[in-house]
Amino acid sequence: MPPTRHRIVVCSFMGNCPIAGVLWQTLHYIAGLQRLGHDVYYIEDTSRVPYDPVAYTLTEETGYVEQILGQLAREFDFEGKWAFSPRYRSREETVGPLNRAQVNELYRSADAVFNICGSHELNEDLCLSDRLVYVESDPGVEQIKVDKGEAGTIEFLRRHRALFTFGENIGRPEFPVPLHGFTWLPTRQPVVTDFWRTDGPPPAGAVFTSIANLATGGKKDIEWRGENYLWSKLPEFEKFRLAPVECGEDFELATNFKTQDLADRFHGARWRSLSPDAMSVAYRDYVRYVQQSKGEFTVAKDQYVRLHTGWFSDRTACYLAAGRPAITQETGFTRLYGGREGLFAFADVGDIQQAVREINADYDRHSRAAFEIAREWFEAETVIRSMLDRLGL
Repeated sequence: MPPTRHRIVVCSFMGNCPIAGVLWQTLHYIAGLQRLGHDVYYIEDTSRVPYDPVAYTLTEETGYVEQILGQLAREFDFEGKWAFSPRYRSREETVGPLNRAQVNELYRSADAVFNICGSHELNEDLCLSDRLVYVESDPGVEQIKVDKGEAGTIEFLRRHRALFTFGENIGRPEFPVPLHGFTWLPTRQPVVTDFWRTDGPPPAGAVFTSIANLATGGKKDIEWRGENYLWSKLPEFEKFRLAPVECGEDFELATNFKTQDLADRFHGARWRSLSPDAMSVAYRDYVRYVQQSKGEFTVAKDQYVRLHTGWFSDRTACYLAAGRPAITQETGFTRLYGGREGLFAFADVGDIQQAVREINADYDRHSRAAFEIAREWFEAETVIRSMLDRLGL
């Protein structure tokens, strides 16, 4: 018998925050579900004012939202199956081919409604579904809020039928935060590897790169049991700022430095830099940037590292899918995969130096290994099929 075709709604924030990293993170779910034969819809139902990455501003206007979601729907085969509901203007209004009545009927009838990154707050319409599925990409914070007894978080999580998390160590002894009866199901970012795969080596002169937002500040820092766990990647990049010097070669950051002093400190340590703004809008250029890199060198957020979450970056998974070796900070993910050929974890500069030496000594081998890791552990159809199996679908 052919597999059952399910109706599945994906809720994310591609219209609200239409930058390349967010777009690709969500598109992998949509495409992966489609490739498994399911009937997939994209709904964005939010009271948050969207960001226009061309004008660099928040705006209540929905012209850019309609443009980018319409373009993505045509390119990724969900044309006629999407809506953006700007609740900051009206509960009833929708942008796109589906009206409010059709959206609500989808909530009632869908076999699953994926709340990607917990991006959708609960509202009376979304709660028409009793099949909400929470997908957490940033582990640690919600578990701490539950441990601190924050009623809003507890109620939000309880309204979901299942809770998935990129923190694959949550619930294990490595992760210190009590779960208070919540069941967290391990998962990881699905990646459609053929969106990223490239044949052959990177161009001459390619370097290890990273795409990072260093301007997030401390708005999502959280205190737990007398310690502060940091959200921004900047403190971790600062710890390893001298890594290019120690490795004897340039690295590159696609980022906007907050100050000229910060930029000078990194530039003085053999970091090249460029603004990520253009590739954030031109999402195909974002793919090409990854493909034309020698590999990725990046850090993880303090929250992920010190809580031993087992988190792994969705962007790093894309580098691997492009056959680009990755050197990334250990969070406990090596309990499952990586840590050697194609994917290296580090805790100190010595680990970084060793990884760079090994990759440089046999780049082709590590390139092949990187892709094989992506195909075995992150292929969208494999990851999403596992999620659906555990949902009973």
